[in-house]
Amino acid sequence: MAFITDDKNPRPEGMIGHLTGYLDTRIDLIRLETQEKVKGIFVATVHGVALAMLGFLFVIFGSIYLGFALNQALESPSAGFGIVAGLYLVLAILFAVGIDKKVFQGVADKLLNNTIYKSDKRR
Repeated sequence: MAFITDDKNPRPEGMIGHLTGYLDTRIDLIRLETQEKVKGIFVATVHGVALAMLGFLFVIFGSIYLGFALNQALESPSAGFGIVAGLYLVLAILFAVGIDKKVFQGVADKLLNNTIYKSDKRR
């Protein structure tokens, strides 16, 4: 449907063209924002995994060192490792029985409070 109009009134074909161009641009913008968010999540995940592995290695080698140091201090070939193992057993029991999940829920609430609205750039 083509209308012949003067310069004061826009043509419907031009308006439809502008509207489809706007929608295409908007879709491209949404794709780019999604790509940036996925990239950020990937980087954060890789960083978190690397930190977790380094922390795990620190705990392992620190525990071995502490076991050897206690062995030397107690002049026993295995008492130090028994003490370190007992310490981990006590920590495991505390986490399994004594510590309530509400503590962890409170930490998660503080860390993740309104993260969707903080990252929204349309404000």
